[in-house]
Amino acid sequence: MDTAEVNSYIGERIKNLRNRNGLTQQELADRTELTKGFISQLERGQVSASVVTLFDLIECLGSTPAEFFRQDEEQVVFSEQEYFEKIDGQGNSIQWIVPSAQKYQMEPLLVVLAPHGVLEEDKPHSGEEFGFLISGRLNLHLGEKVYHIKAGESFYYQAAKTHYLSNPANRPAKLIWISSPPEF
Repeated sequence: MDTAEVNSYIGERIKNLRNRNGLTQQELADRTELTKGFISQLERGQVSASVVTLFDLIECLGSTPAEFFRQDEEQVVFSEQEYFEKIDGQGNSIQWIVPSAQKYQMEPLLVVLAPHGVLEEDKPHSGEEFGFLISGRLNLHLGEKVYHIKAGESFYYQAAKTHYLSNPANRPAKLIWISSPPEF
């Protein structure tokens, strides 16, 4: 963010707080011993306030610096550049496609199992897991049973039994895998 963007951001936040509190620019100016003209310019991003002045304004508007600068919007869309990838010793790729998903109720992964690859066995745990096989073939090992999955099929299970995935084919298998709560 450059200076103009910062001034614009701060000005918009001040204006929104002022309006939320039902104050006019003059009323805010009177409470902070500033001029109405300065408040107007600040709200339009034309001037910047000193840190002391900004903190006074924030306090007069019934907020705190932490609340004032908190980003209200949570991220909804994640780009490939934000993914975190781990490649194991067999060449299997696991991508966390929602960064910091541990704070959410689900943890979606994009997994590519190498030909004849096997993911590490997962011990029983609380929660549920879901997968959708985009391409290739998979074997889901769930307790003592093995389920054969083809491209376009999905699977869903309680994670109360030992489980893992393997690729029985000569080509990679690509899938979306979601754990709830995040466990991976």
